[in-house]
Amino acid sequence: MATPNYGYEKRQRELAKKKKKEEKLRSKASGSVAHHSGGYVAPDDATAAPTGSAALPSSDNSTQAG
Repeated sequence: MATPNYGYEKRQRELAKKKKKEEKLRSKASGSVAHHSGGYVAPDDATAAPTGSAALPSSDNSTQAG
């Protein structure tokens, strides 16, 4: 019977951790950018940003229809 290769298993776990951490950082970074460039506008920015006021009627239409 073959003996387990603990070094290989440890390396695979470390790579999985590293990959998960990088994905988390990537999603965190893209999430903060998406809030400012996407359809979501914070209440503070709604009056200051002309794109925020343009995005509001489309979201209001969906709430009125429902």
